[in-house]
Amino acid sequence: MEAEKWGRRIRAYRKLKGYTQESFSKELGVSVSIIGEIERGNRMPTGELLKKIGQTLNITIEELSPNE
Repeated sequence: MEAEKWGRRIRAYRKLKGYTQESFSKELGVSVSIIGEIERGNRMPTGELLKKIGQTLNITIEELSPNE
């Protein structure tokens, strides 16, 4: 459940910033399948990957966090 919330938010911000899954994965240095799994909620990103995602999207982890 928590992974799904993170995945939806990551996908929304990625699209908002104009990245495709492929371009985003290249920027992060991970495979496209990992990004797909995270966005579908099948995989929780590691703390290090969350940090890279935030830097790449130019947002803080707090902005990315699904915690309401």
